[in-house]
Amino acid sequence: MLGSDFVRPGLDPKANYNIGIGHTFGFLKNDPVGDELTFAYTYEEAGPNFWHSQFGSHTENFGVMKNFGLPKTKRVSAYTWIQIGVTTLTGGKYLQNHFYNGESLGAVVHFNNYNSIWIQATFNKIVTIPWYTTISVGYTRSW
Repeated sequence: MLGSDFVRPGLDPKANYNIGIGHTFGFLKNDPVGDELTFAYTYEEAGPNFWHSQFGSHTENFGVMKNFGLPKTKRVSAYTWIQIGVTTLTGGKYLQNHFYNGESLGAVVHFNNYNSIWIQATFNKIVTIPWYTTISVGYTRSW
């Protein structure tokens, strides 16, 4: 997924790139927390540039996603996604590893059984950094 952080103060847009893999498990279908287990990698720009600078963060996380249909449509569905992992902050004298927690809410526009566009808002928390929001849009190929 490609997206942008809106960094406070000033709401400066910053690059955010995410790639992930997940699998839906049938036995979790009725679980209220989630039916899909995920792993994702995210790079976020934290420096003075939009695309890339020496200041960034690299996050590896595991998560659980709950997919659910919306009434009266099969073309659009929605999901929640809870993630935990480790974020590595770069650009300082030393790399800094911190605990990461992300909570996402999103919508999926299905073109067919295999192709879709995801629209996602994530509330991110890295220890020592205040909560911040990322907005992302991405393409998904399902097998």
